[in-house]
Amino acid sequence: MQPLRKPLSREQYYRNLTAFADGSANGRWLAQMIASWQAGEGVLPNALGLDESEFGRLLAERFPGYRLSPIAPSGKSLDFSRMLEKQDLECFLRRFAAVPGPETEWLIAIIVAACLGSDHLWQDLGLWNRKELSALLGHNFPEMAARNNRDMKWKKFIYKQLCEAEGLYVCRAPSCEVCLDYPACFGAET
Repeated sequence: MQPLRKPLSREQYYRNLTAFADGSANGRWLAQMIASWQAGEGVLPNALGLDESEFGRLLAERFPGYRLSPIAPSGKSLDFSRMLEKQDLECFLRRFAAVPGPETEWLIAIIVAACLGSDHLWQDLGLWNRKELSALLGHNFPEMAARNNRDMKWKKFIYKQLCEAEGLYVCRAPSCEVCLDYPACFGAET
């Protein structure tokens, strides 16, 4: 009987992934997300929230030759039935896509899946810090990212933009500066 192997760290998975990566900016961010996912971090479910065929296509196009099961190593699954806004989030992000296409659709599906998590969006995605998320959003959804000119936390910002697009204003404060929740929305992320 062989001894159990210790799981790799996300950094080790990342190094393995980048050996197969295509070198694109999105490839780097996807490698971070997949590495964290393989290490059991973040909230992304099976196939990162994609259907299995799109998961296979993502791997084939961005990490040719890298073999990976679509089953989440963490065993986490997400219940999209409690996400009534799933289609609205997809349409909202799609509207701001810099380059429509399969890669953008993968990112939209992954971001929407991560929105079901309870941590900051960058953590739920498995990115390594908020700066990486800001860069990913700025690259793929530049007009939307530019709207976050006061550095609101991304998940809150996306949902606030979605609500405003639907004409829903739940905050009773006349402006963010006088709101009691200001530190929760704009404070430093840890």
